[in-house]
Amino acid sequence: MTAAPRFAAKTHPGLVRPVNEDSVVALPEKGVWVVADGMGGHEAGDVASAIVTESVAMIDADLTPADTVRALRGALQYAHERIQHESAMRHGQTMGSTVVALAIANGHFACLWSGDSRLYRLQNGGLEMLTTDHSVVAALVAARQLTWDEAEHHPSANQITNAVGVGQRVDLDKIRGEIHHGDRFLLCTDGLSKYAPQHVLEHILTTSPMESVANRLMDLALEGGGADNISLIVIDID
Repeated sequence: MTAAPRFAAKTHPGLVRPVNEDSVVALPEKGVWVVADGMGGHEAGDVASAIVTESVAMIDADLTPADTVRALRGALQYAHERIQHESAMRHGQTMGSTVVALAIANGHFACLWSGDSRLYRLQNGGLEMLTTDHSVVAALVAARQLTWDEAEHHPSANQITNAVGVGQRVDLDKIRGEIHHGDRFLLCTDGLSKYAPQHVLEHILTTSPMESVANRLMDLALEGGGADNISLIVIDID
């Protein structure tokens, strides 16, 4: 039996917001890791992100890799419907959550995401952002009007265009590929990425062992101001 990858996960309310509306779940026995960032304010955003991670946690164990990805997509659709039901019970209160979900098995990975929570991969000393934000500024980056680092400080940086629980159906993007010995993955909410230019992330992920990497990344966001909730998971392919 192949050993599960090593990982470290952390979440923090930050230094400004009184409630942590982020949620994380690590299911190494199922090869699944998820970070979610709720929206809608206290008693709405935190509920929405918790619905996402709770729904994913219900995925059956011992599925084939292909079935795990299908179950992951189904869990996020179920979360979408649960959030909309919860919103209706609250007289139409706006509720939703970003999500980035990673599944790893048999030398491959698959990622599903909605919103601006991200997946990065460190491979052979170089860091690549594998997801593309569903946001207003992402279109400006695609048009080469901004870099991702510049986009973090744009006035529309917090305006996302997709989220679980918002709209008629959940819009999920997907990316898949091979994994290699020595790869390191980072899942995170924008509470980290807004304080972490890619070259800084690359340096920390390259130089930090698993025992300290999550703390170093969290300290980076807190020392930068910690104006948002902060959540991250780092996974090593040994």
